[in-house]
Amino acid sequence: MFLLDTNVISEMIKKKPDSRVMHELELHQNEIVTAAPVWHELNFGCNRLSLSKKRKQIEAFLEEIISQSLEILPYDKKAAAWHAKERARLSAKGLTPPFVDGQIASIAFVNNLTLVTRNFHDFEFFSDLSVESWHLSY
Repeated sequence: MFLLDTNVISEMIKKKPDSRVMHELELHQNEIVTAAPVWHELNFGCNRLSLSKKRKQIEAFLEEIISQSLEILPYDKKAAAWHAKERARLSAKGLTPPFVDGQIASIAFVNNLTLVTRNFHDFEFFSDLSVESWHLSY
């Protein structure tokens, strides 16, 4: 099973999406979920756009496709505990990954999912986290 990061879901609505991402999404369509912080990032990005045709298309994509076809896993007590432990461990090493990346990583970890992202560097310091990219180049 796979947890999709924001940049993977965003690939679906690009004019020229990465062909490998699209292939992997089709191949694993019954094995993919996302996380509540990713849902937040997608909606935040959309809400920052001025009212336009593009914004309406993204709103429709989020409501009619993503929210209807992907399970959105919560940042729950178990994820929060793992995240806190990892933040403390990383802070002791002088590393401070963005809070939201820690939330996404923790949801993937506690649900035993592989995190699919283009941004390996955002997640490389989390312990025992399975991460892969479906992009042709990263």
